[in-house]
Amino acid sequence: MSLIDVKVPDIGDFKNIPVIEIAVKPGDEVKADDPLITLESDKATLDVPAPQAGKIAEILVKIGDKVSMGSAIVKMEDAGGGAPKKQEATPGKADQKPAGKADTTASSAVESKQAAGESQPSTAGRSGLPPPVDFGNAHASPSVRRIARELGVDLTQLKGSGDKGRITTDDVKRALSGGAAAGSGIPEIPAQDFSKFGPVEELKLSRLKKLSGPHLLRSWLNVPHVTHTDEADITELEAYRKQLDTAGKEKGYRVTMLAFLLKASVSALKDAPEFNSSLAPSKDALILKKYYNIGVAVDTPDGLVVPVIKDVDRKGIIELSQELGAVSARMREGKIQPADISGGTFSISSLGGIGGTNFTPIVNAPEVAILGVVRSAMKPVWDGKAFQPRLMLPLCLSYDHRVIDGASAARFTKRLADILSDVRELVL
Repeated sequence: MSLIDVKVPDIGDFKNIPVIEIAVKPGDEVKADDPLITLESDKATLDVPAPQAGKIAEILVKIGDKVSMGSAIVKMEDAGGGAPKKQEATPGKADQKPAGKADTTASSAVESKQAAGESQPSTAGRSGLPPPVDFGNAHASPSVRRIARELGVDLTQLKGSGDKGRITTDDVKRALSGGAAAGSGIPEIPAQDFSKFGPVEELKLSRLKKLSGPHLLRSWLNVPHVTHTDEADITELEAYRKQLDTAGKEKGYRVTMLAFLLKASVSALKDAPEFNSSLAPSKDALILKKYYNIGVAVDTPDGLVVPVIKDVDRKGIIELSQELGAVSARMREGKIQPADISGGTFSISSLGGIGGTNFTPIVNAPEVAILGVVRSAMKPVWDGKAFQPRLMLPLCLSYDHRVIDGASAARFTKRLADILSDVRELVL
């Protein structure tokens, strides 16, 4: 039998991604699509699968190594099944950030960071994120580097307390609480022994929540949030949606209010382009985006993920409904690709299926605004002569006050409400 080199397939714009797990050892028999190694980008974990059945002859990488597309990871004995199938990197777990959020992604959407020796091209054209941190020759293990990336601690500024000056996890935690190395200046909440007061149980956070948490904190600390609320009369729109949904169910898809919110948001964004922008790294200019990729917070068993629906302005309600159904199912199954959660320009976080009257969604930086919606309710609305029962949808717009002022936010939300109140606006 001949030996073949299994290489990292196309994983998007990511380079120098750390290997965090090796799932096989020499001598193992594998089937096509069995996971070989797990990589961890700043937005997701990704499994590299076997391209075909065979026997592992040699492992070419170790935990902590960094690989890119085309890097050889294992040598495998060809089981005689013919040419290898095209490889795809598939995520092992739903580990992204949402976004808040939308964080909501999240999803998605998160700030790019990386470990020692990593050199990655700017992602400004894709997500507007700042370049990743380079820890240089910091004396730290891969696991400590990963924790530092997640918490936003610069290892090059730390003095290690471990053997021969090695930086430990405790050093990273102390830097975070101290503020100077982490750049936050916020004192840590004092630890308490809660078991003194009664029975307790420790439940580990999912990897998704551990990854999204620092991104949410960065967004909250760096973005001066303001939330503006309004209501949209969706009485006629809901009747139209139900008609489309009834027809859609017969064809295997559902039509939800979210598809209409996507289209309405694009119409409002075209009228107010500063809402579809990012603040330049210099903080003295706006990067106006001429495309409309909307992040949508999806609830998964491990937490929120924020997949990005691309080119919403070019798609109709039916196409968006079908794509939303497919994307939501994929996110809940943990099948996240890097492209699924990157490139967003605006986000929507919908709690309409659960309830509530209003909330403050966290802006998914480097975006500058996010729309939150909760459950619609029938209310008496004065029409000039009498009160009429109307179905009203609360709208909650959080925005970056450095970019958007209150008057602009009020006009944007009012415009969005007007579009949702008249379904004819959606086809203009």
